[in-house]
Amino acid sequence: MRAQGSPEPSPPASPAPVNGPPSLPRPRLMIAGLSGGAGKTLVSLGLCRAWTRAGLTVRPFKKGPDYIDAGWLGLATGLPPTNLDPFFLSPEQLQALFQYRLQEGELAVVEGNRGLFDGHDVEGACASSRLARTLDCPVVLVIDATKMTRTIAAIIQGVQRFEEGMQLAGVICNRTAGDRHRDSLRQAIEQYTDVPIMGMLPKIKQNPIPERHMGLMSMREQEGAEAALDAIADIIERHLDLDRLRTVAQEASAWHPVPELVWPGDRGPGERPVARIGYVRDAALWFYYEENLEALRRAGAKLVPLSLLDPAPWPEIHGLYLGGGFPEALAEQLAANAPVRQRVRMLAEMGVPIFAECGGFMYLANSLRINGKDYPMAGVFPVHTELSSHPVGLGYVQAEVVAENPFLPLGTTFHGHEFHYSRCVAADGAVLTLGLRLHKGEGMLAGYDGLLYKNVMASYTHTHALALPDWAPRFVQAAMATRRLAG
Repeated sequence: MRAQGSPEPSPPASPAPVNGPPSLPRPRLMIAGLSGGAGKTLVSLGLCRAWTRAGLTVRPFKKGPDYIDAGWLGLATGLPPTNLDPFFLSPEQLQALFQYRLQEGELAVVEGNRGLFDGHDVEGACASSRLARTLDCPVVLVIDATKMTRTIAAIIQGVQRFEEGMQLAGVICNRTAGDRHRDSLRQAIEQYTDVPIMGMLPKIKQNPIPERHMGLMSMREQEGAEAALDAIADIIERHLDLDRLRTVAQEASAWHPVPELVWPGDRGPGERPVARIGYVRDAALWFYYEENLEALRRAGAKLVPLSLLDPAPWPEIHGLYLGGGFPEALAEQLAANAPVRQRVRMLAEMGVPIFAECGGFMYLANSLRINGKDYPMAGVFPVHTELSSHPVGLGYVQAEVVAENPFLPLGTTFHGHEFHYSRCVAADGAVLTLGLRLHKGEGMLAGYDGLLYKNVMASYTHTHALALPDWAPRFVQAAMATRRLAG
């Protein structure tokens, strides 16, 4: 059944059976909301933590391009998180990646993003509901019930009828005001719908995880992150029916095995690494898709974890990967660590391939300006970045490679995303080479992104290795060339 006036829904995209092993049980559920701020992150984190504390191996997934929520989900479960983004990956790739990650795990929790049906266009492309259908995944909807009673039943009815093939398996009422309010909500839901109630959450006076300009506070910066997760899990255990939620996950339809995930440039098991690529993972820079790191390993890289905050000498590396993060939160410490700033600039001058995304690009600029004060950075590019009070670039990116570089073939078009509060300001008289023309997105300067210098490429655009198959093999090839030159 379809709501009057709604667009004709696309057919469900269930995993397609192939010749091979029989269907397998794959317990899974998605936690979604009607909008951002409904409480789905709180519920997702609490469920992941509570089930992990109970001894289950929970695989965490986050829909969309979100490093922060994904990082918290990983901390809650003790397992690396996986982002599932229909803008980057085809339904077949999403199914294959989901299957690959579920090889280890008893249960999958997928946190949606934005509103359940909010997508890239009016048809709902890339919406959480589309992902749920692609994964044949039951959905539990978190609804902010503030100042609401009977209306909640109308909302649930609308959600049920809006998109065929979307399995609404239960609802959770959030921010309820007291027993009387909860009784009214329960009566309305039970009288007018057949959707099970999975629990009622009270209003929480203080969020255990503070927020700031890019969402939740980073778990790498918050003291007592583990304790905060336990506090959330305690709330979830008191107010939600965890047994019933687990049953919903366990009763998800059997998973028909799909073709295995294809890794770009995969050299096969047992092959020795051919180059050492350093990647910074500290409190300043830590935004990495796990698939990007794995793609580099499979293409022949030995990954070496590094820090921009520690002045200790680095081991030999033949390439450097600088992910995104919060350099603005640690600008003083980054500026004070002159030995590392000089080391990174020297690597750039030597022609070592360096790939930087967003926060990593900010570190490669001359300086970072915050509230009128300049903090010196690595000085690879004759630009500075200046922090703003509002997002400068926010959303998906469509890019075209328009200049030669070590990482991406000329003429390549690809999808990415950006989320930055800083703007790029070129020094007077600076001659810049920008390697990416954006057909969608803000970028650095006048619709362009991807600053180039020698073998360095830096941009505000984040990329996903499975959506950009040339990136990892070419990065490793460039690092191999550095290794040969070094002898």
